Amino acid sequence: MTTSTPTRAPSRSPRRGQAPQGRKPVITRDDLIAAALKLVGPNRSVSNLSLREVAREAGIAPNSFYRHFRDVDELAIALIDQAGRSLRKIIGEARHRAASGRSIVRSSVETFMEQLNADEKLLHIVLREGTVGSEAFKQAVERELRSFEEELCVDLMRLAELNKLPIYEPRLVAKAITRLVFAMGTTAMDLPPDRHPELVEEMVKILRMIMVGTQTMAKEGIVAD
Repeated sequence: MTTSTPTRAPSRSPRRGQAPQGRKPVITRDDLIAAALKLVGPNRSVSNLSLREVAREAGIAPNSFYRHFRDVDELAIALIDQAGRSLRKIIGEARHRAASGRSIVRSSVETFMEQLNADEKLLHIVLREGTVGSEAFKQAVERELRSFEEELCVDLMRLAELNKLPIYEPRLVAKAITRLVFAMGTTAMDLPPDRHPELVEEMVKILRMIMVGTQTMAKEGIVAD
């Protein structure tokens, strides 16, 4: 009596063009940026990410990474650019929707601090990479700061005209405000959240002093030596 050997089901190999199980068939630049964003944290800089761990987080083969970025440095710069754009949009909207009679200075500072504590940590990336990143990262952060300054300058001139209040050297004022707020934001990252309200009050007072100073200089025709 002969026994028949059970036949095995043929193994199915991935079809051509089909991604292996567990990996995404199609991925975009934004997917890779989102994956990198998940990996950074309070003690983890963008500059310390490896290509393999970003690819693993995104669910793709390491070689697929190169379809979108030359290397991790290029990905990091794209992440800084995206963080800067998102922050400018958020803070810009806060300035524009500030209720009549409510301080736009306070509204902007509070929004800035809210973003510092937000889950996506976009502000942390801009603040951290400007001090510990590579030269390319620092240049990317500098570009974002200049963009903040340009947009703030436009807002300052618009508000000065709306309120009939003169302003002396609005570009310098915008630069002073931007650099001060970001410097204090870097300090805030190392403070416990319960200290943030105190820092907000300090920032608001200093910014109001800057605004009163520039308005006084414009009214009295004072020219800096």
